[in-house]
Amino acid sequence: MAEDLVLERCDLELESNGYDHHTEKQCQKGLVVRRGQPFQLTLYFKGRNYEARVDSLTFNVVTGPNPSSEAGTKARFPLSDAVEEGAWMASVVDQKNRALSLQLRAPAHAPIGVYRLSMEASTGYQGSSFMLGQFTLLFNPWCPEDAVYLDSEEERQEYVLSQHGLLFQGSAKFIKSIPWNFGQFENDILDTCLMLLDLNPKFLKNSGRDCSRRSSPVYVGRVVSAMVNCNDDQGVLLGRWDNKYEDGISPMFWIGSVDILRRWKNSGFQKVKYGQCWVFAAVGCTVLRCLGIPSRVVTNYNSAHDQNSNLIIEYYRNENGELDTSKSEMIWNFHCWVEAWMTRPDLKAGYDGWQALDPTPQEKSEGIYCCGPVPVHAIKEGDLSTRYDAPFVFAEVNADVVNWIRLLDGTMRKSTSDSMMVGLKISTKKVGRDEREDITHTYKYPEGSYEEREAFRRANHLNKLGVKEEVKVTMRIRVTQSMAMGSNFDVFAYITNNTAQKYNCRLVLNARTVSYNGTVGPTCSSKELHDLSLEPFSEKNIPLSVLYNDYSKYLTESNLIKVRGLLVDPAADSYMLAERNIYLENPEIKIRILGEPKQNRKLVAELSLQNPLSVPLEGCIFTVEGAGLTDTQMTVELPHHVDVDQEAKIRVDLWPRHVGLHKLVVNFESNRLKAVKGYRNVIIGAP
Repeated sequence: MAEDLVLERCDLELESNGYDHHTEKQCQKGLVVRRGQPFQLTLYFKGRNYEARVDSLTFNVVTGPNPSSEAGTKARFPLSDAVEEGAWMASVVDQKNRALSLQLRAPAHAPIGVYRLSMEASTGYQGSSFMLGQFTLLFNPWCPEDAVYLDSEEERQEYVLSQHGLLFQGSAKFIKSIPWNFGQFENDILDTCLMLLDLNPKFLKNSGRDCSRRSSPVYVGRVVSAMVNCNDDQGVLLGRWDNKYEDGISPMFWIGSVDILRRWKNSGFQKVKYGQCWVFAAVGCTVLRCLGIPSRVVTNYNSAHDQNSNLIIEYYRNENGELDTSKSEMIWNFHCWVEAWMTRPDLKAGYDGWQALDPTPQEKSEGIYCCGPVPVHAIKEGDLSTRYDAPFVFAEVNADVVNWIRLLDGTMRKSTSDSMMVGLKISTKKVGRDEREDITHTYKYPEGSYEEREAFRRANHLNKLGVKEEVKVTMRIRVTQSMAMGSNFDVFAYITNNTAQKYNCRLVLNARTVSYNGTVGPTCSSKELHDLSLEPFSEKNIPLSVLYNDYSKYLTESNLIKVRGLLVDPAADSYMLAERNIYLENPEIKIRILGEPKQNRKLVAELSLQNPLSVPLEGCIFTVEGAGLTDTQMTVELPHHVDVDQEAKIRVDLWPRHVGLHKLVVNFESNRLKAVKGYRNVIIGAP
């Protein structure tokens, strides 16, 4: 009788598997592979070689605290050359003396997570069991059988492997990009993302069922949407929108997800203060990319928050056009969410592809604060019956806006409006380039087209289908140039009378600071003309000066000023409203790279910013991070103030760990300039 087969050790081939599975940056501490794709391991035996005629090898994989075959979280499979579709498999690749090279493969629908791998070796009637180690299984966008399969390598590089990108803020008329360090492959981020799954209430209630359902990106995406905010659970971020961030960190300060996720983990999973929509979306994007789900952050300008699902946003105002915020629904200047790429076998055909997921806590979905995934194509077609939360997302990009003017006697007048269209300039980063891609067409047909009207009819929303009244007098808010932070500037109410009739009107012009979510601050400039004469077929430009000394005290970190004009024709009892959000552009952070960028060689970055204001800057702080360039976030505080027209300048040391393209992301803070962002692409060469 042959002697027992004894395992000496198992080599999980971290380097080659990491390269083959695009997980080499995650394989520093253990094996990370993708489902539906073979991975290699080598068994080294002592005493004698493996003999196929004599020895029988059987493998066991389990994941989660309560694994079971029925749930798909436990499998037992033999070493065999036979291929069984949809099942775990193991086969021999090569044998050299006592080294046996094998390849294993998880089915393309296996639950993701940490697996424990063991082996039973039997010779005749005798057998032994060996623990081979553990590995982490991820979704696989490279595998055609996987629900997250993406057939473009260029898009996989961007939406799965890229650790940096751009987010879009500002206003629809002045779109501003800011850099973001997603850092999904940075040290311990994968462990943190897996803990995020294990802390979700569904896992705590029934771990076996939760782990089983992790085979579905629809399920995992929904869990991530709920866990990025902390409203119902031990989630990552607490949202705040009132500009009171003293006991935490301002949402505008963040420049990446890594610092946020590490703070959450290192504090024992206590909520991180504070987030707003782009922070929630960017952290969600990091988690999804880390787990293998292609994802991207999108920004929707003039984004409606429809609380009662009637697809109408109603603003209530007084006779001067001032908003009654206690009764009005809101239109956010912009709103960010995540799109994730996956199939939707739970829905009818045609709804695979990009799905909207929104981790920002706004309204509850099935009792918890999460949103999606809802197919972007369903939003475009007006199919609000699809899971999940289609009516809410549809309203964000399509709701009608109605302005009501409440007169002193309490009666209401409906205002015509020439300023507000919901769902503009829906934006994301272009694949492979630091530019904006407009994806509005994926959410809606062209305004006024037959297809758009059909989509609204399907959405049971008839408000836009009525015939528009002919507008006799129009008003728009215009600016003459781009506005820089610290400057004085003029805005204009541009009024056109398209009729042969003369009108005598009252004009109220007002400029107020505003947060990106539509919350207005104090007035920083105003003008009222009680007797404005509009001659037949005429145009008028009415200026309003906005001064730095007046707006600087009240400006939020959003750098936004809302200019509103209300034109009242007393004779016709009509009200015309026009609004525009103006973004004040921050100064540029200049970044110089000193020396030749080489892997594992010190590199120096020089950062500078010129003070554009008419007063000195105090408390100046640069914050720097970049996946593959810095191990942790670095903060440098200047020991002195920066005078008018002078430069704030520092140098930081970088230690590039990986060859290729990286992004150094910078934030600058001071007492009067907040959340100034900058970045520099750095290509690291081989040593």
